[in-house]
Amino acid sequence: PAVTIAIAKQPGKNAFDITSGIEKRLEQLKNVSIPDNIHVDVTRNYGDTAKDKSDKLIAKLLFATAAVVLLVLATMSWREAVIVGGAIFITLAITLFASWAWGFTLNRISLFALIFSIGILVDDAIVVVENIHRHLHNNDDENDSSDGGSDEGTDAASKKDILEIIPKAVDEVGGPTILATFTVIAALMPMAFVSGLMGPYMSPIPINASTGMLISLAIAFVVTPWLSYKLLSGQQKRQQKSGADNSDHPSKDNEQNNKVYKLFNKLMRPLIQGDNAKKNRLKMLGFVIGVMLLSVSLPVMKFVVLKMLPFDNKSEFQIVVDMPEGTPMEETLAVLESLGEHLKTQDTVKDFQMYAGINAPINFNGLVRQYYLRQQPNMGDIQVNLIDKSMRSQKSHDIAAGMRAELQRIGNQYHANVKVIEVPPGPPVMSPIVAEVYGSNYEKQIETAKSLRALYSRTENIVDIDDSIETDQEKWTAKIDRQKAAINQVPYSSIVSAIDTAIAGSDVSFIHNPSQKHATPIRLEFSEANKADWQAVMQLPVRNKQGQLIPLSEFVTIEKSVIDKTIYHKNLLPVVFVNADMTGELDSPLYGLFDMSFKMDDQKLINDASGTEEGFAPEQYFISQPEVTNKPSIKWDGEWQITYETFRDMGIAYGVGMILIYLLVVAQFKSYLVPLIIMAPIPLTIIGVMPGHALFGAQFTATSMIGMIALAGIIVRNSILLVDFINQEIAKGTDLVEAAINSAAIRAKPIMLTGVAAMTGAFFILDDPIFNGLAISLIFGILISTIFTLILIPMLYFVYQSGMEGKKK
Repeated sequence: PAVTIAIAKQPGKNAFDITSGIEKRLEQLKNVSIPDNIHVDVTRNYGDTAKDKSDKLIAKLLFATAAVVLLVLATMSWREAVIVGGAIFITLAITLFASWAWGFTLNRISLFALIFSIGILVDDAIVVVENIHRHLHNNDDENDSSDGGSDEGTDAASKKDILEIIPKAVDEVGGPTILATFTVIAALMPMAFVSGLMGPYMSPIPINASTGMLISLAIAFVVTPWLSYKLLSGQQKRQQKSGADNSDHPSKDNEQNNKVYKLFNKLMRPLIQGDNAKKNRLKMLGFVIGVMLLSVSLPVMKFVVLKMLPFDNKSEFQIVVDMPEGTPMEETLAVLESLGEHLKTQDTVKDFQMYAGINAPINFNGLVRQYYLRQQPNMGDIQVNLIDKSMRSQKSHDIAAGMRAELQRIGNQYHANVKVIEVPPGPPVMSPIVAEVYGSNYEKQIETAKSLRALYSRTENIVDIDDSIETDQEKWTAKIDRQKAAINQVPYSSIVSAIDTAIAGSDVSFIHNPSQKHATPIRLEFSEANKADWQAVMQLPVRNKQGQLIPLSEFVTIEKSVIDKTIYHKNLLPVVFVNADMTGELDSPLYGLFDMSFKMDDQKLINDASGTEEGFAPEQYFISQPEVTNKPSIKWDGEWQITYETFRDMGIAYGVGMILIYLLVVAQFKSYLVPLIIMAPIPLTIIGVMPGHALFGAQFTATSMIGMIALAGIIVRNSILLVDFINQEIAKGTDLVEAAINSAAIRAKPIMLTGVAAMTGAFFILDDPIFNGLAISLIFGILISTIFTLILIPMLYFVYQSGMEGKKK
């Protein structure tokens, strides 16, 4: 026997503070208001869970920031690393303030948005600092013969040089940096308008990232140049002092530049110059298209599984038990106790609580599945709490899946339907697979639903099958013969009162005790055994007006029938639900749903009421309810519906982002064709994304799609830097071939730096079960597309410019 108290927090309050306060209060009440023989235990503490996750994410945010700073330190110097680190710190601080002003709390999603953004927030600062760094070293190499003047003259010259160099270096990358920043925002912001359940869930990601990008752009043009002036002027002074000593030796930067130039010259010159250049370009494009088609085929061949969201590693799951309608609560409790005996043998189970005839405390899952309505004697729940993640090797999904078979075997012994329900990682649904059955009448719908449930049972890996059809319950109606009752002078009210007293019970008197505040009722009622025996009830005598006792059987007869079943409605249409889940290797409800859909069309066994041997298959709807329900039809719902709506909206957001990016690039380059060249690497991201998921055995989820959308803006940034540099080189009079090669050689460093920075930020969320799809998309998408971008964009732009020069001639 137990009492459960469920406590909810107010919106905007800190869950950890509340749970800590409750635990402190409980300690104060022990042996005061709570007797020492009452055991108090906290069965679920979402405050600790929230704090644990937020602490880990904040640590990852700090590690990601430190990793990006170390990256700059390794590729440039400590001064540039300090500049970039300062830019990140200021950007994050202002972004957090903007997030607070927007109304977001510091939760798992908003923290993931910041970690995901680290790599792209630092891009502007890296591009600006790297270009200042490059110009400073180029200037030193040009003036490496020192004039031997005084220290004061050298210091003045140093400051004068850097004051001239910084604006020039910032201006050189200013235009493409501004454009690139807005292309990333254009790719991300449309996601903030995704509708349905996923909209509020994912909105912090595009809003926080876009806000951070705008702030980082301002920091890159205001704070970064100032910090560069303060920190790099002293470096230049020392380099000028030692310039005479190093005049005969090329700098390390020059050596690196020469190596990079030789590499890209070797890779790109055969593609843009020579007799076989055109043929080589066709081979290159053919290879790229072939790899893209192979990558797209991976989901079709099921090497990459599509799913709305992967399973999270939770600390709990729920066992839902449904007995046949009419089952007394005692039998339901007996089933729960049998299941509990099995749970006691599991090492991964910390504790569990059983609820018979009443719902367990409502949680996020039960809110949508309407578990708060589970208050019938034939219904039971078991809340199972697992040991801490650090103490077990298996994830909660694997533990629940491993227990399902044995728990259902135990339930079958009692004719119980046992379902193992996991806490959903994101958008909740009534059940992962839901079929809504419509028809001309409810009996026909029930018949169709039973046939559909049989198809569920025959389909591999379909588990936890259930429906909304209630078990037939016998109804006994007591018919009173009023004429006989009148002849025997027995009042009608006496007969009704006698039956009601026998079955429901009645308080006939009270015992008053001076030591008790309330009187104790004396209740008259049949025993449970006699209630089940209707003959015993019929032998119950009633007294007529002459005082004679006459059994009820003299003027009461029993008519047996079946209780009317509940009729469910959805959008005013009568409906029968058939629910299920999917397990197995694929573990995605979408595959099980479409497998059953194809079987339904092939076998045509769902409805056989027409009298023909073959029967016929009901019409199937996947997007919306049928408008006319004069014949059997099925609307597929559940996780499929949420998946369709989410990916539809995200696809639209992706398309809107592409249009915005195109318009921004058109406005910058005053051309309708150049934006197509700049956006050409966007499809290349699929070459990294899909094989990356296949390599990690990860499912392609909604968070993976978020990563793909972000990739569009990130990759376009690289293309803009390359094309803008080629234009600058051509304007200086550089040959087109050399300009194309130089663009890849000189811009390779900032492009690779920004790419690795974004990959570094994603690396720290790679181990998260929900957001690892986003991390995989970013890491592999950036890796592959960046490599292709450095070669393809100069090549394509060379072909475009060559064609334009040919037209002018």
